[in-house]
Amino acid sequence: MSQQAKFGNYLAECAKILYWVYFKPFTLKQWLQDIHPQLKFERNPFSLQAEFRRNRRLRRYANQALWLSAVLPVLAVLPIMTIYNFISTEPFNGANTSCFLAGWLIGLLLARLNLANRRRLVISIFCLIIAFIIPWISSIFLVPDLLQATSLFKLPNMGFLMPIGVVFGLAVGVVVGVAVGVARGTFVSLARGVAVGVARAVAMSVARGVALSVGFSLAGGVTEGMTEGLGFGLGFGLGFGLGFGLGFGMARGVAISVGFGVAVGVGFGMAVDMSFAMIVGVAFILGVLRVYFWLLELLWMLLLLIFSRYGSGAFWLRYLPPFWDEIIVLPLPFMAKLIIDAYRENPVAAHNTINYLTNSTNQQQVAAQAMTGIAADTICRCQTTSDIVAIADQLAWLPSPPPAELGTVLSKLIEVSQGVRASQSATSAYHQQELLNAPIRLLQELDSSLAYAKNANLALSFGNATLSWLNILETAQQTLEKQAKRSQDIPSVYIAGPALDPESAKNRFKGRRDIFREIETLALSAQPPVLLLYGGRRTGKTSSLRYLPRKVGAELVPLLIDLQGGAITTTLRGLAQYLAKAIIEAAIRSRNLQLPYPNTDKFAQDPFLELQDWFRQIERRIPGKRFLLCLDEFERLSEVVATTGSRVPLNFLRHVLQHKNQWVLLFSGSHTFDELEPYWSDYLINTRSLRLTYLQEAEACELIKKPIESFPQIYQPDAVDEITTLTRCQPYLVQLTCSVIVDQLNRDRRKLATAEDVERSIPLILERGGMYFQELWTSISNSDRDLLQRLIEGETPNPKDKAALRRLIKKEVLEKIEDTYQFQVPLVQKFIEQIDFS
Repeated sequence: MSQQAKFGNYLAECAKILYWVYFKPFTLKQWLQDIHPQLKFERNPFSLQAEFRRNRRLRRYANQALWLSAVLPVLAVLPIMTIYNFISTEPFNGANTSCFLAGWLIGLLLARLNLANRRRLVISIFCLIIAFIIPWISSIFLVPDLLQATSLFKLPNMGFLMPIGVVFGLAVGVVVGVAVGVARGTFVSLARGVAVGVARAVAMSVARGVALSVGFSLAGGVTEGMTEGLGFGLGFGLGFGLGFGLGFGMARGVAISVGFGVAVGVGFGMAVDMSFAMIVGVAFILGVLRVYFWLLELLWMLLLLIFSRYGSGAFWLRYLPPFWDEIIVLPLPFMAKLIIDAYRENPVAAHNTINYLTNSTNQQQVAAQAMTGIAADTICRCQTTSDIVAIADQLAWLPSPPPAELGTVLSKLIEVSQGVRASQSATSAYHQQELLNAPIRLLQELDSSLAYAKNANLALSFGNATLSWLNILETAQQTLEKQAKRSQDIPSVYIAGPALDPESAKNRFKGRRDIFREIETLALSAQPPVLLLYGGRRTGKTSSLRYLPRKVGAELVPLLIDLQGGAITTTLRGLAQYLAKAIIEAAIRSRNLQLPYPNTDKFAQDPFLELQDWFRQIERRIPGKRFLLCLDEFERLSEVVATTGSRVPLNFLRHVLQHKNQWVLLFSGSHTFDELEPYWSDYLINTRSLRLTYLQEAEACELIKKPIESFPQIYQPDAVDEITTLTRCQPYLVQLTCSVIVDQLNRDRRKLATAEDVERSIPLILERGGMYFQELWTSISNSDRDLLQRLIEGETPNPKDKAALRRLIKKEVLEKIEDTYQFQVPLVQKFIEQIDFS
């Protein structure tokens, strides 16, 4: 390659760097990182001189930075001088500007030296400057006539101040040049560089000197009709501003530094004839806000909007102003609209444009507006359930969490989309319509929240879409319900396993009226006792507590707390915070009550004392209510006591019991207090036990024959009797048995179950319920297992087995009928019979 071509490439690279500094600082940042990992905006490239030999790109960039910083201020003065001479009656006096530029160049040359040499040279230069200034100042004071001649009112000429101006211009240039190249790097943050370099390197003497020089120059400018002042101001402003622009623009925007430099220079030069504040303000608006570029970009946006109407909108995205100007300060209209419109035609192009705006420009707000608009537009165009299902995939590219403009609306609508997808994957029409309940309920909640939303734009964008989706899903559910009635399949509505959720299980919960009535009566009594709801596993304790708000009066507020979650905490503070959060959530679920929030900062000092104060605050806020604190799996508190080594939680509960009339405690678990650690009896007195056992036969028959409304009659009477006998009306086993029978009928394409079908389903019942039976078996001691084995083998218990018999009866495994002992639940007996005891 010829030398001319190399020089041309070098100049092209310099021009590219200059363009990036002012228009594409994000691109420049990435480019610098590619050159050297430690090369950042705030770093002087000459501080990495040791690596110049190994990294030629680094050396080339450092030299380019130096040349740009040296040449551009000089070149900028020439057009300004020409314009000034054209519009002014006085010739441009470039003496002060030349001094500043000379000092500027010296400072840049010093920036290339290592730190030790650089400091010595700077000190030497300032010593020479000071030595040059002192004689001039002395000569002024030694000549009284000269002082009188320089009176402010009679001063015809300020020529004697020119040497001082020259000296200080040189000083300022050196300081600024060194600050540019040393303090924060040749291209970086000159404002901070000047402040640090001047303040620390030459202390206050230079600052005073600069101020004195400016004062003298302004005085001369006033007398001489601002000729010299404007020349110095323009030169200083342009040199200072463009120098700042090269460096500070990379870190915080070139426009700020240019605007500041122009404001300072022009303001100093024209302070006589117009308000300095006005000049600074105009310069700030033009320089920092980049109005001169924004006007062109605004015109270009209007043209793009017109072009997009008559062609491919996605095609014009590549010509958006941020693709060539990454630091647009003033807002540009129509940009988000162009992206939204282009998304319908080319989602990939719109997606790439949003990514670019987010990661490589300062247009994150436009990107967020575009994402919000795209989401709203895509959601509003859904017409069928299939369209709703596709939303989860179509908007999967949006960031998580989504932009603040979308609030929680988008995440909820995507959750609805996923729920509808799960519904479409169900194997029967009945299951499909059942699975639509959750999305429909979520849409109803979302519609209510949008009606009271503070963000009117959000409600306007998504309110109609929410109602449209709700209408689509409700129509689809009605259609599926009709299909389910015409279907040959029996709906599998029995829930065997988890606790019933009132929102989804609805009327599947049967019985327990006596328990609910007793809880309400005791809880509302004048002096309510501590309530203990206990029973074996899978007897419906948690389900009963979940349905409790629907079964008691409004004056009682049940607050269900799952202490399994609280047991994972290892500190008292963690437990107190968990209880407070769970109580707040339970109040909303139970009675839609908004409880006040506790002061969580005080939890760090004494968490349960703060919890007591919070309870009093709730009582004052909501008088006339009685709060039933239902602690499910209360045995987990023993684990917390063991982990923390403190019984403070139990002391707190006893305090609530004794001193809080509006609070009633209900413990729920599979043990009585006398089966736990001895300390429990010291804390909980006056306890009323409520045992949850088998369903009544009528309740079990209702669960079998009518688990939901409009359930078909599929059981012969002997089949119902066989189920109640086999399960002993244990709720979990009833649900499990009926679920297995329905699956068998659907598999055989039959509509009626007989006692033989129930008998034939026993092996599958034992298989599906294996975890329940195994858990029961492992809870029995080895000696009690031996007794059960002997009973199965036909042996009669002896007097030594009395204690074991009492334990097994209490555990609802055995029962005594006349003089014989037998299993309470035949299914349990059948499970034990298949165990290999050898």
